[in-house]
Amino acid sequence: MQLQLKKATLIKRYKRFLADVILADGSQTTIHVANTGAMTNCANPGDIVWYSTSTNVKRKYPFSWELTEKSNGDIICVNTLRANQLVEEALTQYKISELNHLFLTNNEPTNTAYTIQREVKYGSENSKIDFLLNPIKTKAISATYIEVKSVTLLESLQNNNQEESQGYFPDSVTTRGQKHLRELIQISQEEKQAVLLFCVLHSGINSVKAAAHIDNKYAQLLVKSAKIGVTIIAYQAEFLFTQTSNQPSEAIVTITLTSKLPVITEE
Repeated sequence: MQLQLKKATLIKRYKRFLADVILADGSQTTIHVANTGAMTNCANPGDIVWYSTSTNVKRKYPFSWELTEKSNGDIICVNTLRANQLVEEALTQYKISELNHLFLTNNEPTNTAYTIQREVKYGSENSKIDFLLNPIKTKAISATYIEVKSVTLLESLQNNNQEESQGYFPDSVTTRGQKHLRELIQISQEEKQAVLLFCVLHSGINSVKAAAHIDNKYAQLLVKSAKIGVTIIAYQAEFLFTQTSNQPSEAIVTITLTSKLPVITEE
């Protein structure tokens, strides 16, 4: 994924979907925020904001907040719409090895693995799965249900006198997320393939864990999911900035899912 972005400085985020920023020329404007979460430590006044510009002339706010750059150099993708886009890109390029192994034997080409459906209705609680992978080979395993969650919450922990950058999900209580886990548990109990994929959109995170201190019910359901057989994996986004002109406030940013991270699921 490539995004053409410009840089600004955050004044404040408010009303969930809006933020005031100072542009490179010193003027002030309001930009759109495609994120319903708490954005804890992702939206502090003074943070660098990288924003995209819409070509839709009917939009009231043509600028969209895409990335936060922290003072320590960490990059965070705060546009939650990007998580599914990045995962779909990785799926179409067969970059998620755990899923390839479900569909293929050692010598088979990856393009014979599966086809992809998006936003498919399923479950007993009127849900839609983010991605449904259907095996191309009729004798392969059953379809695989993939739920995607974006992870941006980082909290630093001390472990044996070393600082660890622990990622957490969710960053606020999520009844919707709880529902999705119940649906995945049901799918797994029906002996179908169920996958929870944490899309880590924070460059500073080293591992992912359920935020029991924020949503204990979600944490309990995650533990249950792992015990029942839901596949739980995490992949981290990599951010590559390329300057396109002599303007340091502009860049093309390439974002890809590259690194697999550990997921901590024990109680």
